[in-house]
Amino acid sequence: MSSATVAPAARPIDAVARVPGSKSITNRALLIAALADGDSELVGALDSEDTRYMAAALNALGIPVQADAAGERFRVRGGGGSFPATEADLFVGNSGTSMRFLTAALPLGRGVYRIDGVPRMRQRPIAPLLDALNDLGADARGQAEAGFPPVTVRAAGLRGGRTRMAGDLSSQFLSALVQAAPYAAAGVEVEVVGDLVSKPYLPLTAAVMAAFGVELVWDRDGWRWFRVAPGQRYRGRVYRVEPDASNASYFFAAAAVTGGRVRVEGLGAGSAQGDLRFVDVLAAMGCAVEVTGGWVEVRGPEGGALRGVDLDLGAISDTAQTLAAIAPFASGPTTIRGVGHARLKETDRVAALATELRRLGQDVVERPDGLTITPAPIVPAAIETYDDHRMAMSFAITALRAPGIAILDPGCVAKTFPAFFDRLAEATGTGTRG
Repeated sequence: MSSATVAPAARPIDAVARVPGSKSITNRALLIAALADGDSELVGALDSEDTRYMAAALNALGIPVQADAAGERFRVRGGGGSFPATEADLFVGNSGTSMRFLTAALPLGRGVYRIDGVPRMRQRPIAPLLDALNDLGADARGQAEAGFPPVTVRAAGLRGGRTRMAGDLSSQFLSALVQAAPYAAAGVEVEVVGDLVSKPYLPLTAAVMAAFGVELVWDRDGWRWFRVAPGQRYRGRVYRVEPDASNASYFFAAAAVTGGRVRVEGLGAGSAQGDLRFVDVLAAMGCAVEVTGGWVEVRGPEGGALRGVDLDLGAISDTAQTLAAIAPFASGPTTIRGVGHARLKETDRVAALATELRRLGQDVVERPDGLTITPAPIVPAAIETYDDHRMAMSFAITALRAPGIAILDPGCVAKTFPAFFDRLAEATGTGTRG
């Protein structure tokens, strides 16, 4: 389909939404299982473009990864902290986790490896990670332009030690480094320079590492340093991937704008996914939220009468688009702050949101780190998605309450949620026209 029109919901949604496994967890677990001693099975794992890129790269590096898409499983034979292949040319599309995680792990091998992606990936900086790796004894260099992919790694093992890393562009650089750190000869200690964005992803990384037997310790008060002691090794295991909290945000938002109810099972109070905090955003807008050990439920206010909010979403920036897409239905302005680093993601998400909201007739003030949306009557429009899955999924929720909204290039949701439009139709009882 070149476009999809989502029909407005005829009544408040009342559903248990089916959300696939977390992309963030699946790609972490794939990389860690590839480094582990022994075999692993990832259960409830996400099958999407991003995870396929990671699996294909690991196979190219000599790590056997078998995908069972129907069974939502990956089986991985661990390489014991290295890679059998002595050379590989890897392509990861626009998968930031695959690019960053693999780049950090490649120095553990023995050989020459090159990793590249789509043109947008070549615009996404990787210099903080490359600088830190080279401090620790690696030889990892950006090619076409210093500090950007494609990256060539001449690998001969990683010495380890101490390094410094800027924290203001992406937490994925730090997650990538600490995941590879157990196999550095001297371990790794990282000092964070400046503020660390998207902080909740580091406890998530630590939780996946711990599940495979490695401890990450850090300054939990100031987030100034992270340390992995030498001599630790990952152990293969059966590992269950919980549903994706970022993708669950769209269904929770659907409950909010329709005045309905959505429950997502498999997410709960014990989740390490920071984006589950989006339900707190919805609570501030007037929704009722219930979080138990095994499920999360959101009930929207009657008639979808939401309140405007003024929030810093720097820690959960992947949900900024979800909030922006429902802001037109609030009773007053909504301000999103702290998401300047989202300009470096699949697209410049701040600029893209401002452009598309204005296309819908909204009054938008764009700032370097966010935007303010003042609600106005919605004008029917075709929404550009910029090859960004979150643009497509977010504005599909706007369409549940505003007729005449078409989503261009809806297939871009394959990056993390290939079945999104089917699952949305299933949950809402609405149709989607291509």
